[in-house]
Amino acid sequence: MADAERDALLRDPYPRYAEAREAPGLTFLPEMDAWLVSRDADVREVLRRPGDFSSANALRGGHVPPPAVLAELARGLGGSPVVVTSDGAAHQRYRAPLVRGLSPARVAAIAPYVAERAEALIAGFAQTGRVELIGAYARRLPGEVIGRLLGLDPEDVPVAVEASYRAEELFFQPGGEREKVAAAREVVALQHLLDGYARRRRDDPRDDLCTEVVQALAPGHGPLTAEQRSELVSNLQNLLIAGHLTTTALIGTAVLHLLEHPARWDLVRKRPDLIPAVVEECARYDAPVQAFHRLTTRPVTLGGTDLPAGAAVLVAYGSANRDGERHERPDEFDVTRAARRHVAFGHGAHACPGAQLAREQVRITLETLARLLPGLRLDPDRPVVMAPTLIHRSPEELHLIW
Repeated sequence: MADAERDALLRDPYPRYAEAREAPGLTFLPEMDAWLVSRDADVREVLRRPGDFSSANALRGGHVPPPAVLAELARGLGGSPVVVTSDGAAHQRYRAPLVRGLSPARVAAIAPYVAERAEALIAGFAQTGRVELIGAYARRLPGEVIGRLLGLDPEDVPVAVEASYRAEELFFQPGGEREKVAAAREVVALQHLLDGYARRRRDDPRDDLCTEVVQALAPGHGPLTAEQRSELVSNLQNLLIAGHLTTTALIGTAVLHLLEHPARWDLVRKRPDLIPAVVEECARYDAPVQAFHRLTTRPVTLGGTDLPAGAAVLVAYGSANRDGERHERPDEFDVTRAARRHVAFGHGAHACPGAQLAREQVRITLETLARLLPGLRLDPDRPVVMAPTLIHRSPEELHLIW
């Protein structure tokens, strides 16, 4: 029963969010073994106080790998802290090269490539009359984009993308030991692949994100130490995963919610000038990253609840974005809604440095779909099932026809 309850929560957390926002204080979620931070004001308070709410457990998954999986992972080079699991000076150190590497100028420079690849991918299935969008497009475009920014060779991108999904499955999704061991092997192979890139960029710097990370985290010359290699691989892997899985999820939910009611899609198709604000509404209405964990560093009072040091809290961006105290008609998906600040991409010190890149890819996707496939609609014979995860909320598959 506990597994069934957890699965139901992960696939549709919004009813629990609504209950928690109306309840006094914070609500404890047994399924997540954490206090749910559900209201917008409380979420923003946590994110403004990283000294009191540590990110050390931000990526705590719900599935502890068995010993055979841990043994396989020990063959890799990961395990070092990364930007989303660090605080203070360490967090600033890991974040700095990402801010530089994902600057507005970098995003503007890669936008023509995004548009070119979006058009090519959609044209590739435009004559078929039907498509499963997640596999044929939503997983492919963001992977190709982050691969290009990192400086990966094109032939390495599909392998890196698939291994990224295996990494997510290891800690955030259920599965048998055999499947988990196989996933761990793919993750280890990815780590060795990234290690090769890091060592080559040490000797031969280029104008790419991989070089940016290497020069920031391991300045100097000469062979990288084992510690430097582990740190570089961990942060490159985190950047790769965050750089495409979040965007993949947002593309999936954006298209889903626009097509749930044909009038929405018709309006967007006729009024492409609405699309930038529509992207914000998509992110607000169904945040791609629903929640991150935090750990209290001292006794604190939050939302009227006293928490001891070491208490686990689940900071629910998805719930904050449905808070009626912040957003009018919060449970309505409104393509004409004037953009208002939401927390789908975080807030404060840990705000996502790749948010603008994600926005640009979703904008270009919607513009290209509206132009090339104006008659797009959901396949009525293939109901949508959401993936059982809060970390990258997305349809498992999205079957479309036209």
